[in-house]
Amino acid sequence: MGIDARDDEKQRVKDASDIVEVVGAHVSLRPRGREFVGLCPFHDDHKPSMAVVPHKQIFYCHACNTGGDVFSFVQKYHSMDFRGALEYLAQRAGIELSPFKAAGSTQDSSGSTSSRIADANRFAHDFFRAVLAHPEHGEPARKLIEQRGISPDAVELFELGAAPARFDGLIRKLGQTVPAEFFDAGLVKEREGRRYDAFRNRLIFPIHDQVGRVIAFGARRIDDEDQPKYLNSPESAIFHKSNTLYGLHQAARAIQRERVAVVVEGYTDVIACHQAGLSHVVGTLGTALTVGHARLLRRLCDRVVLLFDGDDAGHRAADRAVDVFLTELLDVSIATLSSGTDAKDPDELLRREDGPATLRSIIDRSVDLLEYRFDRIRREWVNKGPAALNRALTEEIRLLSDLGLAKVEPRARALIIRRLHELTGLDDRLIADAVAGASRRVRPARSDPSAPAGTPTRHGRALSTPESVLGCLLVEPKLWRTHAEDLGLIPTGESFTDPAIKALADRIVGLVRSGTDPSLSVILDLEQRPDVQAAAVTLATATETQTEHNASRVSTLFEDCLARLWASQRSQEVCDSRADGSLAERLERERQIRQRLGHAARSSPWRVRKPD
Repeated sequence: MGIDARDDEKQRVKDASDIVEVVGAHVSLRPRGREFVGLCPFHDDHKPSMAVVPHKQIFYCHACNTGGDVFSFVQKYHSMDFRGALEYLAQRAGIELSPFKAAGSTQDSSGSTSSRIADANRFAHDFFRAVLAHPEHGEPARKLIEQRGISPDAVELFELGAAPARFDGLIRKLGQTVPAEFFDAGLVKEREGRRYDAFRNRLIFPIHDQVGRVIAFGARRIDDEDQPKYLNSPESAIFHKSNTLYGLHQAARAIQRERVAVVVEGYTDVIACHQAGLSHVVGTLGTALTVGHARLLRRLCDRVVLLFDGDDAGHRAADRAVDVFLTELLDVSIATLSSGTDAKDPDELLRREDGPATLRSIIDRSVDLLEYRFDRIRREWVNKGPAALNRALTEEIRLLSDLGLAKVEPRARALIIRRLHELTGLDDRLIADAVAGASRRVRPARSDPSAPAGTPTRHGRALSTPESVLGCLLVEPKLWRTHAEDLGLIPTGESFTDPAIKALADRIVGLVRSGTDPSLSVILDLEQRPDVQAAAVTLATATETQTEHNASRVSTLFEDCLARLWASQRSQEVCDSRADGSLAERLERERQIRQRLGHAARSSPWRVRKPD
């Protein structure tokens, strides 16, 4: 992927990075036989479709056909290039890499921009950390940290920093030239030809992605006269507020362990909760809970508690969370501080002696989203008569249907309807009729004829004959050694139209010609293109499924496919020779074809598609 990394370093990192542990840090996995399964993070997965195979050190999604090794998982999950994935896994394993030397990169421009912005953020992060530790320039920020009750351990856990009270602190650190990525990251700005630091005289809260990369910054004023109170980095190629939760890097393991995530508002609220032992708490960045947030959390847990300061904030959160609840089928509960304390936020509550116990009690008493909404309706309408209350409840059900309940898959919809019956006392049939009426009002999505077609799935259909040859070699890589006379039949990239399979075929043929067995593990070690890795895993998985993991059947399938390819070539030769070949020659070729195909038909129980 355009880097000068020694193969032995890559292998050391791979050997030290168990794929179950790495994937399990991002997605909740559970054992199933010899594999582990979990929700696939690469498509909108509502049932465990992704398998992680420890003895092969690969992952594979049976729904979207994404697969590969530990490097390709990290690359795809975090939109990293190979260099970024290697660095992350090396750091995770405690392995020091030799310096990288750029070569001819094949990554796209967005990936290059992402890497540069990440590098700029890392540089700024180191600078802000150094400023906080500086005896003079860091003193105001350290005083604010002490006033806010943030412990030294929390400062280290969340890697807090400080921006100096000057317009050019970071710029001076950069020297003569300010690279473009510092502008792209929102770290440096320019006005009327003058450049200046975006963050000045502020306490810095680095915002990490799930692997710990600094993707943005939040900044709180130190001087009360400065405006605004909080500043955030602008959105960039690696930072999108609707897909980012503050503290998720620190909280992911605890969320998996507790099977619940608590979502608050504000950096200091998150930090205060972690200090109090509530390490499964994360924070939104000035937005409501979004579908993007829910998808991040659904991979780690089953339930989300939205913790807000007062009833009004809780009402707004409940209104906005309906779409998340119905789209992601994630259990959402609402908790409000006003139900158990007069503290204005979790940070203030947790500074009190009984604060941690009180906050835990408030979270434990959280009310599920539907119950919260219908309780509010009852309180608002209870004195207006049963008819008015009934109309309000029915209208709420219609609203839920319009927002997405009508489109929820039938089994989940039935469970929600049962819950609505318990909450409202309305007849099940009335609720079902209201939902059905909304379903009729929901217009089906029209396909856009100009939109590109979806990626065709290889899994779920019979592989073509050339694909089956490649699949057999990936599963039983020594087969080519017992069919030396047929090596010319192994399909090259010219036999395919799919770019990933074309590259895979050429890689396999190249290995065979060099005398190397083209096993799946060898391909994954050599190939850094995620799409080629995914193609290899797909063909190998489909072949193993077809042959029921039986080596003898793989060998028989391989022989059958070679026979078909040989017959296809001979048939073309017969057609080409009809103009000038003798009758005896044509008859002999046709006899050879019938003989070899007859043997293949007798020995193979599988149906394989004709050659492409």
